[in-house]
Amino acid sequence: MDQTAIVAEVRDAPPAAARHRWKVLAAGVAANASFSAIFSGIPVTSVVLRADYQLSNTQLGLALGLLSLGVALGELPWGVLTDRLGDRKVLLTGLLGTVAALWLLVLFALPGQGAATFRWLCAGLMLAGLLGGSVNGSSGRAVMGWFRDGERGLAMSIRQTAVPLGGGIGALLLPSLAAHAGFGAVYGALIAGCLASVWLTLLWLREPPPSQQVQPGNGTVAQERSALRSGMVWRLALGTGLLCAPQVALISFGGIFLHDFSHAGLVLISAVMATVQVGAAVSRIASGRWTDRRGNRRGYLRGCALLSAGLFALLGILTAFSAGTPSALVPLALSLTAAGIAVSAWHGVAYTELAVQAGPAQIGTALGLGNSCVFTVFFLTAQAVPPLLQWQGWASVWLAMALVALAVRPLFPSPDKP
Repeated sequence: MDQTAIVAEVRDAPPAAARHRWKVLAAGVAANASFSAIFSGIPVTSVVLRADYQLSNTQLGLALGLLSLGVALGELPWGVLTDRLGDRKVLLTGLLGTVAALWLLVLFALPGQGAATFRWLCAGLMLAGLLGGSVNGSSGRAVMGWFRDGERGLAMSIRQTAVPLGGGIGALLLPSLAAHAGFGAVYGALIAGCLASVWLTLLWLREPPPSQQVQPGNGTVAQERSALRSGMVWRLALGTGLLCAPQVALISFGGIFLHDFSHAGLVLISAVMATVQVGAAVSRIASGRWTDRRGNRRGYLRGCALLSAGLFALLGILTAFSAGTPSALVPLALSLTAAGIAVSAWHGVAYTELAVQAGPAQIGTALGLGNSCVFTVFFLTAQAVPPLLQWQGWASVWLAMALVALAVRPLFPSPDKP
């Protein structure tokens, strides 16, 4: 179906259904933002988290890594359940379970609650990731079900802006909240965000009417064939996961880098990390719209991998030659910001391509596989950065991330290949 036919089909849809798809998208954005505030916001509190819980860098990496490991373990099962049970049931179950996990942190894992506090912190963060990971596949399936191909890149990119949106809110709010009100207030704020998402899900999220449901098109995995047997789906999922390694290194340890290496204050750290998240949100929407119009999702993904490699290489070179001098703070902060935006801009486009290749009946499974790869990489990266830092310093961390981004480029298929 060509672009004109798609636009006409969307325009001819029942007005109530056409309007409601934006409410479904809003519910998906809210759910993803509330969970993003957890998995992107808590790492931004790393300076305060390390001090209040009296953690080493290795313990900090383990605690933050277990949050990602929980998501990685849960994503694929949640995706399969979404395809079988529907997005509404899975999304509500996951959000309410995440609220329970955060209450566990409030009850047993606040700083100063005893020798077992670190173990409770690790268990609570992993459980929050395991349950909260349900929002990714379920909300993605809902969005793909309500939007047609000529709008999917934009819609999925808007949904993916929830990740930097929630992370940006977390970057602005959570470090100061942790420093001045403690981690009980941090977990309480995150609980409130999840409960607000539950309300919007109950209010707006439902299956699309038959006239709106998307039929499989050319180039997708056949209805009867599992997405897990598609080489193209695996290739896209692995590329998506690996390109998140530089992103998670920057999100989880960028604040530590600015504090320890450049002696930046908490206000500047929060401003830089929030700017990364806002810039990522804007670039995701723009990239979704741009690739919808040009039909060049694969070429865009390859270009983002190459740009990310170049910017992380620049950050590594600047770090190697600055030796933490005060005059280097501004160029380092600017380089960190640019690299963070570039390596976060492509997510909506990647998930759209992954879902299109999987086909309508396998969207939840494919997105679950992609996110399992993403959060497995999140976990492994969080464990790899501290020993790499201890071995050769911050320059080696950023240069290693540049090499990972460069290695990802061949995984994304060329635009001229079927």
